[in-house]
Amino acid sequence: MAAALRPLLIDVGIPVGSYYLLRNAFGVSLWLSLALSSLGPAVRAIAGLLAERKLNLLAALMLAVNLTGIAVSFLAGDPRAMIAKDSIISSVIAFAILGSVVLRRPLMSAGLKPFMTRGEPRRTAAWDRLSAASPRFRRLELLFSTIWGLVLLAECAARLAGAYTLPVTTMVWLGTVMALGAIAVAIVAGGAAAGPIQKMIDAEAATS
Repeated sequence: MAAALRPLLIDVGIPVGSYYLLRNAFGVSLWLSLALSSLGPAVRAIAGLLAERKLNLLAALMLAVNLTGIAVSFLAGDPRAMIAKDSIISSVIAFAILGSVVLRRPLMSAGLKPFMTRGEPRRTAAWDRLSAASPRFRRLELLFSTIWGLVLLAECAARLAGAYTLPVTTMVWLGTVMALGAIAVAIVAGGAAAGPIQKMIDAEAATS
């Protein structure tokens, strides 16, 4: 459980915690607090790339967006613009996921496959066979990525609207709630595709 929660703590806990620490304990300006609180996700993205020693498309995408967001934060100086930049992360990732669906190379399958196969050789082989030969399995893979892409796109629109209609101090914590809510919705809605995928893998692995 601790290992599963670690990415959440790093990606969410550190940025939000560092913002309140800098803002309330050290009296750092609002814009600088927001800018510095973006460093945690960037460091995580770099560490992930170094640890895997290979290019991970999603990690590289997150790294590029985070670094761009940090640069914009320091240059813009507008707290609302800096909060709105967080929606860029969701939008770029959402469009990348939806683009991968159009190209029929679903991006979210890279994260779903280890979860479904649990690293077992028989289940991994079953996934590979189904992905290569089963049209239904491929449609479910595409559906899973489509769901995640649309949910992240909706979260982007909601966060962008909040950045310019709600108080800045409210959006600092509400943005996190929106992100977590979007992930929860995507997980639940994604079950429409993940459930049948798991059943197909179970059946295929049992026959091998």
